[in-house]
Amino acid sequence: MRRFMISVITATLVVLCPRDSEARRIEVVKSSHEKIPVDISGIKHSASANGGLFIKTLQSDLKRSGWFTISQAGKGAVVLGGVFTEAGQFSTFKGSASNRSTGRAYFSRSYNEKASRVRSMAHAYADDIVYSVKKVIGMASSRIIMIGSRGGKKDLYSCDYDGANLMQITRDGAVCLAPSWGPEGKTVVYTSYHGGFPDVYKIDLSVNRRKRIAGYPGLNAGADVAPDGKSVVMILSKDGNPDVYIKDMRTDRLLRVTKSQYAAEASPSWSPDGKRIVFVSNKTKRPQLYVTSRSGGGDKRITFAGSENVSPDWGSNGRIVYSSRREGKYHVCVTDPGTGETLQLTSDYADYEDPSWAPDGRHIVCSRTVGYQSELYVLDTLGDPPVRLLHHEGDWYSPDWSPK
Repeated sequence: MRRFMISVITATLVVLCPRDSEARRIEVVKSSHEKIPVDISGIKHSASANGGLFIKTLQSDLKRSGWFTISQAGKGAVVLGGVFTEAGQFSTFKGSASNRSTGRAYFSRSYNEKASRVRSMAHAYADDIVYSVKKVIGMASSRIIMIGSRGGKKDLYSCDYDGANLMQITRDGAVCLAPSWGPEGKTVVYTSYHGGFPDVYKIDLSVNRRKRIAGYPGLNAGADVAPDGKSVVMILSKDGNPDVYIKDMRTDRLLRVTKSQYAAEASPSWSPDGKRIVFVSNKTKRPQLYVTSRSGGGDKRITFAGSENVSPDWGSNGRIVYSSRREGKYHVCVTDPGTGETLQLTSDYADYEDPSWAPDGRHIVCSRTVGYQSELYVLDTLGDPPVRLLHHEGDWYSPDWSPK
C-alpha cells in the first residue's frame, strides 16, 4: 500500500495528532441526481452465448455508469437499437442511440471484434452512450491495476473496470509499491524490491517488457507518468532526504523539484495539464498535501483537516482525491485545490486507502481494510452504494485506474 511506502521513506510520516483547529468544513456526499431510463428492447441478437453475453454486459455497464437504469420496452428516455451478428470467429454490432421525446439521433456506429472479445465490444458501445448522452468519458473500456498478495507473494495484477478478467502481470513474489498507468493506458510504472533494492520500473504491457527507469542509490519510489508521456515524476533520496524529481524519459535528465532539508516527500501526482504536482510532505511534522509547479518553488499546502493526509491522485476533473486519517481511521476525501472545498466520501469503521480516479471523473477505486484484510471497492462521488471490485482470495490494494 502507499501508506507502507510512506513508512519506508520516514517513520515520522506516521503521526497521530488532534484534529486541526483550522479544519475546513467537511460534507458527506449524498445522491443528488436522477438516473435516465434506457430502452434496450430494440437491440436484436442471436440466441447464442455471445449474444446473451453482449446484452448482459451492456446492461451492467449502463447501470455501473451511475447515469442510467434499464427501462421497460417502449418507455425509456434513451432508445437503443441495433443488430448483433456473428460470422466465424468474429462478432459485429451495428448500434444506435436516440432521444425518444425529440427523435434526435445521438449516434449510429458499427463495432467489430473477435468473438472472444464480445465484452470489449459492449464496453465500447456503453462508453459511446455515456459520452453522447452525458458528455462524460465512459469508464467501461478502462482497466485497473493493483497489487495482489496471494500465498504470501506480492505481484502486480490487472482487471477490467468491473473486476472481470483478472490477470497476473508480474511473477516476482517480492514487495512492490504504487503502480501507476501511463497516459495511453498501455504502460505501467511502479516500485519493486525484486532486485533487492527499491527501484522504479516501467512495463510495456503490449509486449510484456520491463525496464528499470530509476535505480539510483537510496530510495526510488512513487513514480507517475506526465500527461504527455514524456517525463516521470518520482521520489528519490540519492541526494539526501526523499525529494520530488522529474526525469525526462528521452534524455534521462533529472530535475529536482523540492529541496526539503529536514522533511521527506512522497506520492507525487501530476495535474491534468502537466504544469503542477501534488505531493505529500511532513515539513510540518505530519504528512499533508502540497501543490507545486513542475519547475519547483512556491509550495502551497492544501489540506488542513485530519492528522494525516496521503496518497493523492489528481483527476482529469481537476479535483484531488486522497486518504485522510480522521478519528483513528483512513477515509477517502476529495478536494478542489482552487477553492479548498472538501468532501468526505467514507465514514464507517474500515480503513480506506490508495484512492484513484476513474476516467469518468465520478467514480473512485480504493482499498478497504478491515481486520488486516484488504479488498478493492469502487466509490461513487454522486452517492450510489460502494461496489466490491474483486471476489478472489488474497489481499488487494494500491489500485490505479487507467485513463481510458
